[in-house]
Amino acid sequence: MEYFWYFIAALGAGIGTGLAGLSAATVMVPILIVLCPSFSGEHGAYQATAIALASDILGSAATTSIYAKNKKIDLKHGWILMSCIIALSAVGSYVAYLAGNVVLGGFTLFLTFCIGIRFLVKPDTSKSGADSANVRLNLKEIIISVFFGLTIGFGTGFVGTGGGMMMLVVFTAFLGYDLKTAVGTSTFIMTFTALIGFISHAVIHPAIVFERTDALIICIVTATVSSLISARFANRVNNKTVGRVTGVILVVLGASMIYLNYFHDAEIPEPVSEMLHTLGILVVFLAAAVCLALLGFKLLHIDGEVRRKIPHTIAFLIILVIVIASEHWYIPSLLSVIFAAVVYPILRAFENKTFYSALFRDRSHGEVRKSLILLFGTAAILITLFWGILGSELTVIAAILTWGIGDEAAALVGKRFGKHKIGWRFVDNRKTYEGSIAMLCISYCAVLISLAIGGIEIPAALITGFLAAIVATITEAVTKGGYDTVSVLSVTSAVIYISLMILQ
Repeated sequence: MEYFWYFIAALGAGIGTGLAGLSAATVMVPILIVLCPSFSGEHGAYQATAIALASDILGSAATTSIYAKNKKIDLKHGWILMSCIIALSAVGSYVAYLAGNVVLGGFTLFLTFCIGIRFLVKPDTSKSGADSANVRLNLKEIIISVFFGLTIGFGTGFVGTGGGMMMLVVFTAFLGYDLKTAVGTSTFIMTFTALIGFISHAVIHPAIVFERTDALIICIVTATVSSLISARFANRVNNKTVGRVTGVILVVLGASMIYLNYFHDAEIPEPVSEMLHTLGILVVFLAAAVCLALLGFKLLHIDGEVRRKIPHTIAFLIILVIVIASEHWYIPSLLSVIFAAVVYPILRAFENKTFYSALFRDRSHGEVRKSLILLFGTAAILITLFWGILGSELTVIAAILTWGIGDEAAALVGKRFGKHKIGWRFVDNRKTYEGSIAMLCISYCAVLISLAIGGIEIPAALITGFLAAIVATITEAVTKGGYDTVSVLSVTSAVIYISLMILQ
């Protein structure tokens, strides 16, 4: 489960870096400390900071390369800031080790939220009629650069966070850089400060490299790829678009991180606390998933059946995330109903707009909102029945994966490679043998892996997976009118539960 949070933390960090020059630790450190038990030890916060700094090295370098190609780096004002930051970052790393676990980056979290609001209100930060980045530094700007450079440098080494966001503020608010130039310049500086910070952390506490190799690899690769994609997006659109997208991301990230940092263990009723905890996780996941999907649409020109299935993927992953993140059945059940109730009228209000058709591929009018209600309504009922009443959370997780991944495999393979229609009387005339075989194989793997991870013995998992895959494939093939969401989820849940009851 921790690997999932490594990926989510690094994904959010990379997107924040590419769009706003945000330090990876602003996102990663709170998630790793709060949601990953292995980081709760004496030096857990220190190790989380080191991993974030390591992720910042390549993530910032990749972002810098994109902004440099678009001539969006300017060190005429930034060289003093850069020198001071580099000088103090190693000092901050050593002091952080002596301090042990501390409350990390609290000021930066609130700053992230406030700067997000600022970019929503004023998305274009460039100053009209002036190009202050090309004017020589005056005494006031030198003082500002030295003061903030020393402060940011120490903070970067001490808590591993705040450097990117603080540099963004200094460059846009005090030195007159437009947003893109500010991001490009700050990520250029962060490449070096993150390198020095990580080396300092690793030399002081070498266990980071040997004990956290898996976390380092996952976070570095994910943060680098996502920052590269988001940086390309930022440099292909105008300043106002970048500002608005940046504002949304910073507000969501800031609010989520504030919750994780300050309210996760607050003295409030357990159901409310768990609801807020799961909701915070959902918001972080949803923001990262939607941003990644939009970037994919923009940069990779995803179209056809793949584009139609991306919202499907996000939808079933939402249910999976809230189930896994919750300790009691009523939280994901209630959140499923709330999510459908909130999103349905929004989809209905905007489905006739131009941008809606660019995001969704409806086969018929209202297909997306209809599918939304069917999916989340069915999920709420099945969670209540199989987890709440019958006490089998694993049944719900396995069924969701079986339907979610299996249905996607059937659609994508059937659309691309399906040449032989299934001519049976009761089968949907759009179904193909190729698509059904793909669903059979993928759904079998999904059930088998989920049950094995859930602690089910291999023989029972093999038999249950086979039965569930066969039933899911047949049910998907014979269900017409887009109701396979209800039928496949329901039948698969029943088969998995009954099979496990018999075999265990």
